[in-house]
Amino acid sequence: MNFDTKIRYDFVKNRNKYFIFSIGLTLVGIISLILFQLNLGVDFKAGTNIDVSIGQSVTQQDIKTTLDEAGFPDETPTIGGANNDRATIRFNDILDQEQSAKVLEALKAKYGEDVSSEVNVVSPDLARELGIKTIWAILIASLGIMLYVMIRFEWRFALASNISILYDSFVVIAIFSIFRFEVDLPFIAAVLTTLGYSINDKIVIFDRIRENLRFSQHKNEEQLAHLVNASIWQTMARNLYTVLTVVIVTVCIFFLGSPSIKMFSLALLVGLVSGAYSTIFIASPLWFLLKRKEKQKPKAAAKPTP
Repeated sequence: MNFDTKIRYDFVKNRNKYFIFSIGLTLVGIISLILFQLNLGVDFKAGTNIDVSIGQSVTQQDIKTTLDEAGFPDETPTIGGANNDRATIRFNDILDQEQSAKVLEALKAKYGEDVSSEVNVVSPDLARELGIKTIWAILIASLGIMLYVMIRFEWRFALASNISILYDSFVVIAIFSIFRFEVDLPFIAAVLTTLGYSINDKIVIFDRIRENLRFSQHKNEEQLAHLVNASIWQTMARNLYTVLTVVIVTVCIFFLGSPSIKMFSLALLVGLVSGAYSTIFIASPLWFLLKRKEKQKPKAAAKPTP
């Protein structure tokens, strides 16, 4: 078996290092979820969300000071809009009509009668329903991807890719749990987007592995490992360029975009980095472990010449 690709680093040989690191990160995430759980936003727990149109440029501290004076000292607003003239205030409690009116009156007293607001209340039942639907969305997306890869390739590719993309999703969730970032509906969109980008990288490498399998024969584990390493290096530039392009855009959105989508871009950034890592260091070596157990079909004996 001849491959022109130079093997600069043996990913398959060093797979256990990355498996141990990944398992360790997973355990840390599980412990964090058990001890601290997720910092759920109002989308996933009962509460009140007030969107306010100020009519003039404001800062987060200005709105927070007004809320403190109105008797709501623990709320941190999010500022948005083209001219920073909109604010989103999320309350962990369900405000009654009188409390909501008190917030609006305090803002009007400081910024004028042009201030308007829209109040959205999330009940405990609705929050619970959103949480359940989120879990189902991730599971259905993963199952759909696994079935596609199984039909398009084979079950080993499907299993390896599904384990990897579920790992990528869990890494995003674990990071948000560890650092206490808020989890809301845009976060779920970022997790589902991560699944799409992650499987794209893995399909590229798996397609190259399958192509190399067609034009070569592996008689032992060493040759199979060489084939996997060569396939990774042959697609390395394409995968890195693709991920790097999206990472640059995501970083720009995080630093230059509206505060309301910062957590979305951060979750997507974590997912992109994890996806690139798992594609190279988890999915491909994992497929190797599954493939090496396959029994080689014995060659048919040559028929004696009459």
